[in-house]
Amino acid sequence: MSTKTQWIEQELDSLKAQGLFTNIRTIESPMGAWLTVDGRRVLNFCANNYLGLANHPRLREAAREAIEQYGVGPGAVRTIAGTMSLHVQLEERLAQFKSAEAAITFQSGFSANLATIPALVGRGDVIFSDRLNHASIIDGCRLSRAEIVAYAHNDPADLRARIAEAKASGAYNRMLIVTDGVFSMDGDIAPLPALAEIAQEHDILLMVDDAHGEGVLGRGGRGIVDHFGLHGAVDIEVGTMSKAFGVMGGMVAGKRVIIDWLRQRGRPFLFSSAMTVPDVAACLAAVELLEASTELVERLWSNAGYFKTEMQRLGFDTGLTETPIVPVMLGEAPLAQQFSKRLFEEGVFAMALGYPTVPQGKARIRVMNTAAHSQDDLDTGLEAFARVGRELGVI
Repeated sequence: MSTKTQWIEQELDSLKAQGLFTNIRTIESPMGAWLTVDGRRVLNFCANNYLGLANHPRLREAAREAIEQYGVGPGAVRTIAGTMSLHVQLEERLAQFKSAEAAITFQSGFSANLATIPALVGRGDVIFSDRLNHASIIDGCRLSRAEIVAYAHNDPADLRARIAEAKASGAYNRMLIVTDGVFSMDGDIAPLPALAEIAQEHDILLMVDDAHGEGVLGRGGRGIVDHFGLHGAVDIEVGTMSKAFGVMGGMVAGKRVIIDWLRQRGRPFLFSSAMTVPDVAACLAAVELLEASTELVERLWSNAGYFKTEMQRLGFDTGLTETPIVPVMLGEAPLAQQFSKRLFEEGVFAMALGYPTVPQGKARIRVMNTAAHSQDDLDTGLEAFARVGRELGVI
């Protein structure tokens, strides 16, 4: 073993010993309620494909038609070689869908956060960030080189206290409040009305990452800002099209002046090629489907309500979830990995999540309900959870 990589080998061995080494399974079928994984047909409780759009015929057809007209890739960075009309169409439709002044698209939701935060704050500024914010927010904050002040999770009172301390110090120029909308590991929702009130009181920019609220919360899936009726009160709304939209890509919607600034200073926009043609076309089709009907969103919430109620009746701890995300709390990582392995043997694909994805001692199975699941699918999953839960002494 090379001495250059010896430390890596040791770290990997340590992860395996702690039950924290991630084994990635191979999917051999289209994304849906059921998958072929490692050669086996299993019920899919892993994917963020909330509305079942990842293999929707309308999205597939839109992608095919766009390839025939535009080809596959944009070929270069938009600011260097121009932008395709398809990208302009998507951004205009997203702004309309979100009831925002303007929107801009990125290669992913992660890239959207890496573009937005460093473009708005820098050295000498301060960011107030929820303690459980997503890794992409954390990385965006670090890249900005602004001071990062973490406030207690979903605690407006603690945020007020942190802002008061920062203002009293006189050490900072610009300020930014940033939070997830729906917290992906626990399924709880940010108290956005209270945060908006605080931001307005102190004249601070407010940014929400709505990756898991997009297509889930609000009228027909228009997101957390719509859910709370806060149009105009939230300055920046980041979203992703890789979850409920079933495709790939990120977006930022909000005040036009901020979107214009991101076109000038958002580094992933300036230095990386745009979304591919089929992705853009499929996202446009997804927006059209959501605008046309609320059926998929309603089915998603109906499925989630049924599954959560039955899991709780069985005796499982489902945490503080308020959304279709259902964390099955198990505590220690080795137990979560064993539980996931047994579920797979029972025909259910639901991966264990441990540190650093979640805090140590809070390992879990995270069940992702979707509109693609039928009542029979959910019952099949519940029966498997009950068998494994009793076998491992969880319930």
